[in-house]
Amino acid sequence: MALHFGKRDSEPTPPRTPAPPLGAASTLGSASPVAQPFSSAAMPSSAAATAATPAAAESGAKLTVGPNIKLKGVEITDCDTLVVEGTVEATMDSRVIQIAEKGAFKGSAEIDIAEVRGLFDGTLTVRQKLVIFSTGKVTGKVRYGKIVIEEGGQLSGEVSFGATGGKEAAKDSK
Repeated sequence: MALHFGKRDSEPTPPRTPAPPLGAASTLGSASPVAQPFSSAAMPSSAAATAATPAAAESGAKLTVGPNIKLKGVEITDCDTLVVEGTVEATMDSRVIQIAEKGAFKGSAEIDIAEVRGLFDGTLTVRQKLVIFSTGKVTGKVRYGKIVIEEGGQLSGEVSFGATGGKEAAKDSK
């Protein structure tokens, strides 16, 4: 199937009958409808695309560290959501961290909401809610506001309740 880019003709051209796949019976003359890949009906409008993914529009700045990627020795700031599918060694202050099953975060993090399916090792302060899924493991110094641990999830180290704003944590360390 050839694709042509450029100006549209004033008169629409009749749809072409695609060639049958190899090994299939010919369907020439068949009355079955053929989907046009670039028709205006198939392409969502920008309003529809925005409405279909409201979470993506509301999530703000998002950083995804993909599988087999190693990010080491950085400070992550102004990131609303960090998705860890690879390995991250960093210091961060963010809104949300999501560690995938094969993901690992090592370092220090101050977070509003943490969802751990993989490994977190270090100092973790969760101001609102820490969720450790059945495949998740959190070790180190952990402070949290609320906590949920699925059966099989692991939590070890120095654990304390009452993680509030970063300012109070800074006062405690002085």
